Amino acid sequence: MTAPAPTVSALLSALSDVDDRGVHSIDPGSAVTSFVSWRNHIRDGAALASALRSRLDPDRPGHVGVLLGNTPFFGTVLAAAALSGIVPVGLNPTRRGDALRRDADHADCQFVLADAENVAQCGGLSGLDIIDVESQAFAEELSAHRGADVGFIEPDPDDLFMLIFTSGTSGDPKAVRCTHEKVAFPGLMLAERFGLGPADTCYLSMPLFHSNAIMAGWAPAVAAGASIALRRKFSASQFIPDVRRFGATYANYVGKPLSYILATPRLPDDADNPLRIAYGNEGAPRDLSRFAERFAVRVVDGFGSSEGGVSIARTPDTPEGALGPLTGGVTILDVDTGAQCPPGVIGELVNTEGPGQFRGYYKDPEAEADRMRGGIYHSGDLAYRDEKGYAYFAGRLGDWMRVDGENIGTAPIERILMRFPGVTEAAVYPIPDPAVGDQVMAALVMCVDAPFEAAEFTEFLCAQADLGPKQWPRFVRVAPALPRTETFKVLKRRLSAEGVDCPDPVHPIVRP
Repeated sequence: MTAPAPTVSALLSALSDVDDRGVHSIDPGSAVTSFVSWRNHIRDGAALASALRSRLDPDRPGHVGVLLGNTPFFGTVLAAAALSGIVPVGLNPTRRGDALRRDADHADCQFVLADAENVAQCGGLSGLDIIDVESQAFAEELSAHRGADVGFIEPDPDDLFMLIFTSGTSGDPKAVRCTHEKVAFPGLMLAERFGLGPADTCYLSMPLFHSNAIMAGWAPAVAAGASIALRRKFSASQFIPDVRRFGATYANYVGKPLSYILATPRLPDDADNPLRIAYGNEGAPRDLSRFAERFAVRVVDGFGSSEGGVSIARTPDTPEGALGPLTGGVTILDVDTGAQCPPGVIGELVNTEGPGQFRGYYKDPEAEADRMRGGIYHSGDLAYRDEKGYAYFAGRLGDWMRVDGENIGTAPIERILMRFPGVTEAAVYPIPDPAVGDQVMAALVMCVDAPFEAAEFTEFLCAQADLGPKQWPRFVRVAPALPRTETFKVLKRRLSAEGVDCPDPVHPIVRP
């Protein structure tokens, strides 16, 4: 008999009487730590659920915008959702004005919960009630609901738990339906995979409005009955001090955080820390082993997205730079013909067996249908495979360049450019050219003690046997930093739009 699918409510209910574990946090302004047990944290959730229900219009979707840093209150909102069925909507604090209003309206937010740091970003939400959750007025409102009944709903696994927006690097963000099962299942799976239990503490510094922090950080901690340690916002310099401070044994990441931590000064006691597992995705391939060795921690880098339709896990024998083996229905199809790509040919990563963990978009049937056209989940990610079936990331479909009639992916070029001495970050993107369609442009971030020399860079490119003639960067922008989202994804649209007309030095590169 098949076991029933898990729900977030069931996972949190098991912690209702736990007093010896819970949620730790730190005030970044004073370095003062606080702790609330799971029992009291869930009671706070019951009080919040009662307060929010009194504000919600029952004739409209019970959706509540959340514009918060990684604070215990964010966890209280998640507990309130599991208790009552209220649906939190994670709003991105980097969105402003009309863009932020568009997200809130699209997700049917009745009002927005914001901390003091984010209240100032709500100027474009006129007409929508903004609740400052750190204000005295809201504290008094909550106090009237203390002692509310701690009674969990019994949701269907496919009931909506939360809405999380995609990063929006290639268009307007889409609201991903995160059901109870979609959140609870990876929590249980990761807790079992890494042997997490009540003795562990999971460190969360990735933003909780994003799927990585919810499904790879918060959910595994809840499923394991572990404690959580929160930092309001990621800090590379405070990562290891926080791990020691809280006794953290597990941490999640997405994108560049490992690289930023590695850029901090090396100390003789770096390996003296309790961290056992760092799990995430999109880490720079060369940094995975460096981080593991320097901090004596097991680093496990996977591949996935907010939608969850395609997931690839690294195995111990995965070659450096590869995502992992293609398994199940995950394969690579030609973008134009839909045929399976042979080794070495770039195509789109798809799941031919169906949606995987994708549960659709909220109020966006066209995007949902496009994602699942032909009954196949289309990830929008480009990749190629080697002869042994290991996949290599090649960029996003939105990064796809057509140079002199040939389709070119950006990620393989970026991996080559990262070999150039002194480069700490590289982004490759197209700029239009009437003669060849697109030209390849690269933005590089260099170490402070490594000035960029165009002649030296050209010589380096000539020596790269795996760099094709159409992959050569025609222009190189040398920048102090790359524009990024809150989840550390590079905003290539901005780089492409600026082209050579940008505030940083741009070097023409002539292929001999």
